[in-house]
Amino acid sequence: MATTTHPAARSGGARMHVQRFGTFLSNMVLPNIGAFIAWGLITALFIETGWITLIGDALGYEGGYGFVEDLGAWGDGAEGTGIVGPMITYLLPLLIGYTGGRMMYDDNLRGGVVGAIATMGAITGAEGTPMFLGAMIMGPLGGWTMKKLDALWAHKIRPGFEMLVNNFSAGIWGGFLAVVGFVVAGPVVQAFSNLASNVVDTLVESNLLPLTSIFIEPAKVLFLNNAINQGILTPLGTTEATEAGQSILFLLEANPGPGLGLLLAFAVFGRGAAKASAPGAILIQFVGGIHEIYFPYVLAKPKLIAAVILGGMAGVATNVLFGSGLRSPASPGSIIAVWAASPPSSLIGVTLSVLVAAGVTFLVAAFLLKLDKDDDGDLTAATAAMEARKGKKSSVSSALTGAGAARSDGPIRSIVFACDAGMGSSAMGASVLRKKVHGAGFDDVTVVNKAISNLTDDYDLVVTHEDLTERAEQRTGSAVHVSVSDFMSSPRYDEIVEMLQRTNSAPTAEEATAAAAPDGAAVPGRQATAPAAAGGTARLTDEGTDEGVDVLAVESIVLDGSATTRDEAIQEAGELLVAAGAVDPSYVQAMHERETSVSTYMGNRLALPHGTNEAKPAIRRTAISFVRHARGVDWNGKEVSFVIGVAGAGDDHLKLLGRIAEVFVDPAQVARLEEAQSPADVLAVLGSLQPA
Repeated sequence: MATTTHPAARSGGARMHVQRFGTFLSNMVLPNIGAFIAWGLITALFIETGWITLIGDALGYEGGYGFVEDLGAWGDGAEGTGIVGPMITYLLPLLIGYTGGRMMYDDNLRGGVVGAIATMGAITGAEGTPMFLGAMIMGPLGGWTMKKLDALWAHKIRPGFEMLVNNFSAGIWGGFLAVVGFVVAGPVVQAFSNLASNVVDTLVESNLLPLTSIFIEPAKVLFLNNAINQGILTPLGTTEATEAGQSILFLLEANPGPGLGLLLAFAVFGRGAAKASAPGAILIQFVGGIHEIYFPYVLAKPKLIAAVILGGMAGVATNVLFGSGLRSPASPGSIIAVWAASPPSSLIGVTLSVLVAAGVTFLVAAFLLKLDKDDDGDLTAATAAMEARKGKKSSVSSALTGAGAARSDGPIRSIVFACDAGMGSSAMGASVLRKKVHGAGFDDVTVVNKAISNLTDDYDLVVTHEDLTERAEQRTGSAVHVSVSDFMSSPRYDEIVEMLQRTNSAPTAEEATAAAAPDGAAVPGRQATAPAAAGGTARLTDEGTDEGVDVLAVESIVLDGSATTRDEAIQEAGELLVAAGAVDPSYVQAMHERETSVSTYMGNRLALPHGTNEAKPAIRRTAISFVRHARGVDWNGKEVSFVIGVAGAGDDHLKLLGRIAEVFVDPAQVARLEEAQSPADVLAVLGSLQPA
């Protein structure tokens, strides 16, 4: 089968790097937009020129505004009795720094804490300038360096000293970074902010600010707007707002006018699918604030970029003329968010800037559409191009293409369950899903498992853990993607069966009954042997491996695990594999590394730790270990009672994992494992089922 490389994949090198950098910046800011909105609303209501004072004066109120004045006191930097100054000086940068640190430490709270400590140093070293840029530097730096330091002594700390070492290492390193932030980051970032602010002032004074739309509007269509907005405009705009009470910079990218005008032109003068979908897109873009909905219309007819550029320039010029701006960022770029962030004195100017931008864009786009005698282009292809530039599936693209949750080009015949290594969690999940799919009568649907690195875009449906879906989408862009968080009993499996019933030819009742009936014949290939009496040589064997080699040896079964934490439990299961001669000691470290990328919690109180795909050379032969924890182990907030360590040399362990999956979806079998008094009892349960 010939493979085709999308043009965006070949030519998007520099653009992709900028886009990813912008996404990284936005991932620090967007989770905290609620705090920005809260600050903006408090500012709009309670400062001296806010809505409450304005309305009170208009009604002739002559009393004092004591409470309002105290609450909205701005002061110099964080000074004053109010909360407006402290929020922008301390709260917002600390939230960004915490989020950035946590992101860089794989969502670990320690990274967030150290990132916040480091950000505090930059804040105090900047003489009152809001340290958003400083937070975007020191926060990720704190999280990343803390992660590297923790890796130096990972699994080398004696039990009982973990909390002591972790707390002191975070405190010492965080304190050091706070000093670095105070001495270096704060002054450097402040100098950069002053320089950039002078450049903006020069553009404003020279009446050149509207020219920024020449760069911003095309950047939006190419999904580079996050790098511009979150990395430059929002920090500079916030600094300007602290001094002037508002900033025009917040509206350079977020103005919904150009998108509104373009979509209106398609609704009136467009043809085909573009004309039919434009009214719905207007609601999503103008009210919902999701600007990406209009990008495919531009990509379908690239000449229309001139319309949004001219509209953007007209909107900026209007704000310059009226001296209007916003108090805080408008995110998403909805007209509701824009109005909410507008100070009373700028409400008219801001509204006119949106209307003028929409009007200019509408007129230019209508003229270009009327000149064009061809159809309105392939909107579906343009949407696909937009998603390729974005690097992932658009959450609103179905409004343009009509795509639903399932494929529209035919039935689903192939399903792949993908994980990082392709030998543990994916095998278990695939076994459970396969049983449901085939039990519903869809015997012609294949369900396999693979490592994400080995995926090809040949599958109809891809199932992954929710933390891995984005990686899988990059390799299988044409497939339907389903994310799960629980491998053993996810409700998404039933949804997949319902999807098959919609997209595939439904089996007859007789076929479904026959498919769901238990197979009375033994399946060759795997067999379990148990001792006739205690003290025998019970073992679970696999005919696909070397004859006489234990896959689960008696010595690898522990009925009373000593671990009290997740990492200790992984270590215990891994050391059993080492003792059995199945893996090299380095494989145990790979098991810990695997856990940092995505949890191996399967559901039903089962965890299945295993190494990364890169660690397969450290596996000497296929083997598993079994550890029961009667008191339970906290596994990222989930209680785990059974830990099964896995080392799969090839594919010869997959049916064995299928057998384990069948056990753990059966409450009666799990109860037998809970009551097991000897390794032979465990082997009797795991060996009581035929392979999946």
